[in-house]
Amino acid sequence: MGRIIAVFFWLALCGPACAWDGTDSETGGAVEIESGNLVREGNDIELYDSDGGEYRDVTVEDIRRYGSSVEVEVYDNDTGEYRTLEMED
Repeated sequence: MGRIIAVFFWLALCGPACAWDGTDSETGGAVEIESGNLVREGNDIELYDSDGGEYRDVTVEDIRRYGSSVEVEVYDNDTGEYRTLEMED
């Protein structure tokens, strides 16, 4: 019984921790890249845009590491705009 509770507790904590949180450097709005998205140059990924309250399909254009953060430049396939995301490391 104790193992079941421990596994349930671990799964509950792992869910939110599996996403990659950050901010849009232009708007300051929160963004989240869900687990299962391989963030590599040229890959299409899905991110959640808190300002718009919706998921966006984007293409990863560039990835740069700056100290304890990672800057991800993406092309928003829906709006045709480039966005720079500051992601937590």
